[in-house]
Amino acid sequence: MTNNLMDRRQAVLGQNVPTFYENPVHLTKGEGVWAWDINGQKYLDCYNNVPHVGHCHPHVVAAISAQAATLNTHTRYLHEGVIEYAERLTAKFHTDLDQLIMVCSGSEANDIALRMAQAVTGKTGIIATDNTYHGNTMAVSQLSSRKPPIGGYAANIRHVPAPDTLRPVGGTTEGQAQAFAHKIQNAIDDLEVSGHGFSGLLFCPTFANEGLPDLPADFMKPAAKVVRSAGGILISDEVQPGFGRTGDNWWGYEWLGLSPDVVTLGKPMANGHPVAAVVAKASVMSEFRNAFSYFNTFGGNPVSCAAASATLDVIEQDGLITNSKLVGCDFLERLQAIKHDGIANVRGRGLFIALELETDGVANEALAANVVEYARNNGMLMGRTGRNRNILKLRPPMPFSVQNAREATNILTAAFKKF
Repeated sequence: MTNNLMDRRQAVLGQNVPTFYENPVHLTKGEGVWAWDINGQKYLDCYNNVPHVGHCHPHVVAAISAQAATLNTHTRYLHEGVIEYAERLTAKFHTDLDQLIMVCSGSEANDIALRMAQAVTGKTGIIATDNTYHGNTMAVSQLSSRKPPIGGYAANIRHVPAPDTLRPVGGTTEGQAQAFAHKIQNAIDDLEVSGHGFSGLLFCPTFANEGLPDLPADFMKPAAKVVRSAGGILISDEVQPGFGRTGDNWWGYEWLGLSPDVVTLGKPMANGHPVAAVVAKASVMSEFRNAFSYFNTFGGNPVSCAAASATLDVIEQDGLITNSKLVGCDFLERLQAIKHDGIANVRGRGLFIALELETDGVANEALAANVVEYARNNGMLMGRTGRNRNILKLRPPMPFSVQNAREATNILTAAFKKF
């Protein structure tokens, strides 16, 4: 069945459409932190942050169904849904971030954020790390290091070395924050000399695709000072850490003590319904609206807003941010107790954990791949990330429990005994 489906998939979707695992999983059902494949195999989901409050949460499903049966249209008609949701969501940010644009994906959100930076500064240069990912549009794909764009990176793009736990920028853990800020200053200077000028820094506050490095809470303060001094804006990409993932606050930037000008949201926002947003200061939004004529047909539609609002309900009513902190601490301790020569570092915050694998100081991508495949074949879904794809990435739905953490640790312990 799976082989036949892969053949059909390739015939109509084309070659090289990504799938996870050597033997792709054909999922047919999900509930909470569990998913089932076509053969009835049950998987503990330790990877997917899209079903943020759990696969097929009944409260979210009911909200989508009820609104879809009533009305769905776009925001050129008046509707309470988008206004009520915007009021509710912006109340969870510091007071300056009080306006939003709703879209359908994190890629769109980050694309808009780049244009906001241009509108505010009148300049086009943008800075990101050299091991990041911010989406798939032509503009934000210029920031990704996975596959360099055809023709090379645009002249207005600068990449700076990503922070790292084992190989810190500047050579020392203590000096990494200042060294990172210095690299940003150099990039700013280069953009100004080139004539593009500097508009802003786009970053993930957990540096998730960079490998989730273990950083102090004040790490970004020197970088933020450099950006502000140059007249640029700070853009925090919360597509992965947002909505309480780290267990500390609603947003990753809060733990870092930052006050960004723009925040982008996506994946977990509506528990699987395609919803994303850009939240910005009113002054930034005004500049953007004056510089660009922007409308999104599906962004902010009543069904999407119902799904997003219901997701907020569950996060609040079920105490999922506190759960992330408590269960995440337990999970991290269990994983740190696993003994294997290839485990170089285990780190994380809340329900966002990374295990970095090396052998003799060299990234061990093969071990990481073997562990991921073992987990898949033994009832657990997980992934890997990092510059060398040697960092195991654990990012389960937020209702993940201590019992789930115990089950996941048992599978990983068995995997490391095997390899």
